[in-house]
This record gives sequence, structure tokens and C-alpha cells, in this order.
Amino acid sequence: MINKFPWWKNLLVAVVILIGFFYALPNLYGEDPALQVSGTNGNPVSQEVATQVENLLNSKGITGQYELDEQGQLLVRFKTLDEQIMAKDLVQAYLGDRYITALNLAPATPEFMRKLGMHPLKLGLDLRGGVHFLMEVDMEEAMKKMRTQLVSDLRTELRQNDLRLSGARSEGNDVVISFRDSETRDAAMSLLQRNHRDFTFQDYDDGGHYYIRAAMTEARLSQIRTSAVDQNINILRNRVNELGVAEPLIQRQGADRVVVELPGVQDTARAKEILGATATLEFRLVDSNADLGAAMQGRIPPGTELHYDRNGAPVVLEKRVILTGDHIVDASSSTDENGRPQVNISLDSRGGSIMSEFTKDNIGKPMATNFIEFKVVENTDPNAPKVGEPGYKPKFKKVEQVINVATIQSRLGSNFRITGIDSSREAHNLALLLRAGALIAPIQIVEERTIGPSLGQENIENSMRAMLYGFTALGLFMVIYYKAFGLVANLALFFNLVLIVGVVSMIPGATMTLPGIAGIVLTIGMAVDANVLIYERIREELRHGRSVQLAINEGYARAFATIADSNITSFITAFILFMVGTGAVKGFALVLMVGLASSMFTAVTACRAIVNIIWGGRPNLKTLSI
Repeated sequence: MINKFPWWKNLLVAVVILIGFFYALPNLYGEDPALQVSGTNGNPVSQEVATQVENLLNSKGITGQYELDEQGQLLVRFKTLDEQIMAKDLVQAYLGDRYITALNLAPATPEFMRKLGMHPLKLGLDLRGGVHFLMEVDMEEAMKKMRTQLVSDLRTELRQNDLRLSGARSEGNDVVISFRDSETRDAAMSLLQRNHRDFTFQDYDDGGHYYIRAAMTEARLSQIRTSAVDQNINILRNRVNELGVAEPLIQRQGADRVVVELPGVQDTARAKEILGATATLEFRLVDSNADLGAAMQGRIPPGTELHYDRNGAPVVLEKRVILTGDHIVDASSSTDENGRPQVNISLDSRGGSIMSEFTKDNIGKPMATNFIEFKVVENTDPNAPKVGEPGYKPKFKKVEQVINVATIQSRLGSNFRITGIDSSREAHNLALLLRAGALIAPIQIVEERTIGPSLGQENIENSMRAMLYGFTALGLFMVIYYKAFGLVANLALFFNLVLIVGVVSMIPGATMTLPGIAGIVLTIGMAVDANVLIYERIREELRHGRSVQLAINEGYARAFATIADSNITSFITAFILFMVGTGAVKGFALVLMVGLASSMFTAVTACRAIVNIIWGGRPNLKTLSI
């Protein structure tokens, strides 16, 4: 029998289609309006706080479903959007600044489906809504950090060339280097002019001292400002990836602002906490000989600074920074041999060399891990623009805290660990920030918009209506023109649609957007095109006097090469779009690739299986309903 599949092939077709149905099912359950409550600085929400929130909402007649996960985040589901919004205002006023309260949409998928890894499609900002952040980079702090690094680099460069200097400091955007004699100053001048083409150098004398003033060109200053924003964008993108947000939009707006849109985000509270964080680390030696009492009264030894640890105890640190978080390439949280949280650090090659050389010469000395964070402080000027108003400029306060002091026991390399962290949640957050990268300059959320799902729902309804009209018109045409074979083609089209939804739902990080729906419509049209090619080939074989069974076999066999060529070339194009595209283009390309693969399966294999079951194995059949 030429038109009979073996039993295992029919079974395989049925299993693939059933799996597609299985993983497409969660999309029927929709989403619940929800409230996400998370602790600041990684602190978990306790069961006591969750109970207080529940009692508060119950007292106001608002009922919900309460879920406190293992990470200490509280999710409260509601039946209506009105209850969700009322609850947010109540909970936020009750908990205050100790917790982050944010609106959310939680999938209503049953628990047993979630345990099996079944999830609904993640919808993009245009279909579901999401969170929109407008963030501003603190350029003043970026330039300050650049000047500090520049002073250190020029000092190191001169010393490595055996040119002794008596001091180096920054004045505005310039660096002033002082020398004890004119010969050394002239030699340094020649070296710096040769190595730094983007600076202008001026030498002068004053009071028996010899100076070089290094001034950056305007082009160099502009490049630094642009680089600060670009590097922050890259770091924000890394942090979004760490959060698992699919298809985010992260782009520059103006000279010092960045737009971040997070469609389909499942934890807006955590996104806000991680994106706005500016944590980094510094490693410095501790001056163990310093008089702490005198230091607290302002008598600090030269070359040192007074800091405090987490318990408020004073620690005198040397001003010289051994290493900063810029050299950290990987960080992970774990527990030490006593079960206490720790962060494992991996440095790049340069950072590993610096740490190795330094610790080799300082065994037995205490080294501190200094945690640095920039926090926004309120502007006390009553005339200053407020958040969201034109001209608003956030003010930042640098907060430093010694989280760990350890004696250097041996020569360290590129891998070591830091301890003294309060909780595993905090260790996890710190590792995430260090792994994603420390922001080049503080960045503040100056505008936050939660885009409601109503507009997205309208887009979904319009898209589904258009798809339904197109599917209906296409189905009627196929039935009228190809009769019974048209019904088979329509059934294959339905299977194709189910497979696309199921497979895209299975892919981690995949997001469905309006262009993605366009990709579905396009692949459905291409799938029908494959059926048309096959059916017309069968008709042609029948006109040439072939038997029914031979016509069916030849129709599928001879049309396959044309169908494969068309789909493979389209797949290659979609793959290139996926590799080089971003945002909606990437989503369209992904859906198109999945649709092309599923249409090849349904139009050729699944459709052939149905045809074989209905018309195959009937050698006496004389006519076809085609």
C-alpha cells in the first residue's frame, strides 16, 4: 500500500499534536490582577507581615488569595482590577518604605500545570501592558569617578616610568600634577604628550613647585558622557537578563536618560529594586594601628578615612583602593562551612593579577570589603521640580558600609569569597548586581508608568478578531474549492495554530507581541500555500489519467521539493532576523521560525496521515472529493 503510514508514524503524529494541545492549554486560563510585596534590600516578607496585610484587607472588605513563596515575596491575587488598585493604596500606606508594593498580573494556571512546566504565553507590552521606567544618569558623579580614576592612572603611569611626582589632584575636569624639579616635569610632559593625544597639557611654575595641567578636549568629555550612558545601558540590559525579562526595550533618550520597558514582567517590585540599585564593592587595607577614639573625634591619620561597619563600629581604612567591582566577571551566592551566607567572587585577568600582587606583599594584614551604594535624597529646595516634573534632577547620597574585614592569610588570585552578609536573600541580590555589573554612575527612576492591561486586551481582541475573520474566509475558500480535501487542510491549519502556541509557550523567555501575531497569520497563509501546491499536483496527476492512489502519492512526493525550498529559504531569513534583530523584530522572527517548522509538519506529515487514513488502502477508489 503506497498510501499507508506505519502505526508508529501515525502515533508519532498524534503524540506531537497532543503535546502541542497540552502546552497550549494554560493560555485558556488568563491572568489574575495581583499585588506583589517585596522587602527592601533583599529582606524577605515574614509570615507575620503577610498576616497583617491579610487582616488589613479583610477589614476593608477586600478578599484575595495569599501566596508567600520561598524567597519571601508575598503575592495577593484579586478578582477585579478595582480591588487590586484599592489594595495597593492601602498596603503601601500601611507598610511604608520598609517594603516595595507593586501592581502585577499573575497567571491563573492551575498548580498542577505549573509543576509540569506548563505556562501561558508571555505577552509583550503592546498586548498585556507592563512597566515603563524613565531613568536618569547622574553625570556629575560619572565625571567625578572618571577624574578619580584618571588621577590614579596618570600617577601610576609616571611612577612606572621612574618619574617621581610630589602630588596629583583634580581641579574641575582637569588634573594637576606637581613635581620637585623642572627636569622631571619636562620628562613627564614629553611622556604624557606622547601617550595621551586626547589631552592638552600646559606646564607652569608656582612658588618653587613645577606643575603640569592636563585638560581633556571637549570631544573627550563628550565621549565620556556618552560612554557613561552606553555602559549603564549595557549593565541595565544585563540586569534585565538576570531578572529573566523577555524582549525588553532599553534605549537612550536624550543626553543622560534611558527608557526601560519591561513587558510581561512577573515581578515588577524586584525589577524596580534591581534596576535602580547602584551597588559595588571596594577592597581596601585596614589601618589597624589607628586610634579609633581619636578618629571618631576627627583626628584621622594621613592617607586614611573613617568608615563604619554594619553594627556601627568605626573602621579606619586606607584611602588607596586595592580593587573595585569593575573587575568582577562573575559572582554567586552560597553558604560557608558554618551555613552562613557568602558571595563567591571571580575576577578578570587584570583584577586577578592586581589582587595576587597586592596580597603577596601584605600577608597578615586586615583587608576590608567596603560596600558602596548611592541613594536618592530629598531636595530641600521648595522651588526645585518634583519627580515627574520638567527639569527634575535627582540628588544622590553616597552610602558606604564595611561588610567584611578579613586577615589576608595567603596570596589570593582571581577567585575568593566575602562573608559577613546578613541573609541569603541579600547575598543573592549582591551576587546578581555584581555579576550584572556595577553602574558606571548612579541612575534614578524619574518616571514610572504601569501600563494597564486594558489597551493590551483591546489589541488582543482586535488581533484575534482579524485572525478569526481570515481563518474563516480561508477555511470557506478551501472547502468550496477543494471539498473534502479542503476540510482536511482546515484541520491541519488548526493543528498548526495549536502547535505554534504550544511551542512558543514552551520556549523560555519567548514573548508574544503584535508582530508575533502577524507571524502566526503569515505562517498560516504559507501553510495553506503548501496544501494548495499538493492538491493542485494531485489534480494534475488525475488529469493525466493516474489512479487515485498513485495521484495522491505523486502529489505529495513531487510537491514536497517545492514546499521544502520555499520554507527553508524563509526559515533562513527568519533566523537572520532573529540573530540581528531586537525587540518586536526578534519576536516576529521567532514565531515565524516556529510557524514554518510546524507548517511543514502539519501540511505535509499530519495532513498526509489524515488523507491516508480516510482515502488510503482503498485500491478500488475511482474518484476524489478534491
